[in-house]
Amino acid sequence: MNFQIILRFTGILIFFLGVAMAPPLGVSFLLKDDCTQSLLLSMAITCSLGILLFVFTRNQKEKHLNHRDGVAIVTLGWMMAGLVGALPYLFSGTLPDFTNACFESISGFTTTGASVVTDIESLPEGILLWRSLTQWLGGMGIIVLSIAILPFLGIGGMQLYKAEIPSPVVDKLKPRISETARILWKIYLLITLLQVLLLLAGGMNLFDSVCHAFCTMPTGGFSTKNTSLAHYNSAYFDFVIVIFMLLAGINFSLHYRLLKGDLKIFGKDAECRVFLILVGAFILLVTLDIYGDLYSSLFQAFRYAAFQVSSIITTTGFVSADYEKWPHFSQLILLICMFLGAMAGSTGGGIKTVRLILMVKHSYQQIFRIIHPHAVTTVKLGGQAVSEDVLSSVWGFFFLYMGLFVIAFLAMASMGLDYISAISSVAATIGNIGPGLGIVGPIRNYLEIPTAGKWVLNACMLLGRLEIYTVIVLLAPEYWRK
Repeated sequence: MNFQIILRFTGILIFFLGVAMAPPLGVSFLLKDDCTQSLLLSMAITCSLGILLFVFTRNQKEKHLNHRDGVAIVTLGWMMAGLVGALPYLFSGTLPDFTNACFESISGFTTTGASVVTDIESLPEGILLWRSLTQWLGGMGIIVLSIAILPFLGIGGMQLYKAEIPSPVVDKLKPRISETARILWKIYLLITLLQVLLLLAGGMNLFDSVCHAFCTMPTGGFSTKNTSLAHYNSAYFDFVIVIFMLLAGINFSLHYRLLKGDLKIFGKDAECRVFLILVGAFILLVTLDIYGDLYSSLFQAFRYAAFQVSSIITTTGFVSADYEKWPHFSQLILLICMFLGAMAGSTGGGIKTVRLILMVKHSYQQIFRIIHPHAVTTVKLGGQAVSEDVLSSVWGFFFLYMGLFVIAFLAMASMGLDYISAISSVAATIGNIGPGLGIVGPIRNYLEIPTAGKWVLNACMLLGRLEIYTVIVLLAPEYWRK
């Protein structure tokens, strides 16, 4: 493992994060809020640290990245992003406690949306924009952005891309991975801009429109309002955001093919079909469950059901209603959505639809083989055979995901949390969702979680964002052996 190249790339990443503090700094300066100096100091420290690491490794000659280097860079990069991203919260006094500042920062970059801020609307605009920007950067991936804009490094970008997006199949849109990364970011930016325009058209002010768009496309869920989207009580805003949450939950390579003229791609893709069917079925079930006692209007029941199901299954975490007042059946469906997650290749978290499909098909194949022991069968997805290596990886991921969930749940329960709060806090952080049930419910936040519990959930957020393997592999003794 080449420690110099790992530190060099980490230094570049940290410097970039420092530069990314410029827009919030500019907004703070223009609006004359009270966090300008805090942001300037944070930017100076972050950029200086990045430059120091870059200069320290200036004699690095080797530019080849192997898979171990890629895994280390991605994991270390996300950890450092969480630490330097906490500086604006610390220096501005927004979250003067180190643990809470790191929790908010890691929640932002991992696009979880779990917050410890009690009065969001009292925050300076510069901090609110930084809070949203961390999610927007984390959504498509800081490392992917680096690959897109820093091809002059000449290092193995594919290793970073594979480490950061460890889905069952890495979807390269172009032969060069830097071209793929740039295409993904262009699509990401285009859809973000379109959402800003639609929110502006509905009457939302420019600042809130930008912040909410920055937190929708990465399926992040931070809002500029204490009650999230419920603050606006607008069916128009709800449905606009539902559309863009679902777009964010769909594989971005499908958006590329749609823009290239394949208008039927969503219907032709097997994973997308299943994802949209699941969303539709869950919306229908919740609508029927909350219609009548809670909402006398069928349209109103459909509106809130569509919003919350879309928000949870895409792991965005916006809130338009207090779903803790909903019947237990609807809450159970939302809890199931926390585990399922969005599509592979999207900005969403969770187990992912493609893994669910492959596990179901593989299980059926095993049953079929018991009945027909001499039959030769293969698991297919979209008409293509899926290798045993991919299937093994899917089952391994599922086992690790559920195993880590149980370990983290037991840890949270041992700290005095009730079972509902412990289960949902872990499910909501390892799935990068944000709000859960109990003391971390839709109208509350994570401030009441004990300090040790916040660090357990920090680990869950990082594991969920990097899809477990990237982080867990660092704990294997074989990884450190030459």
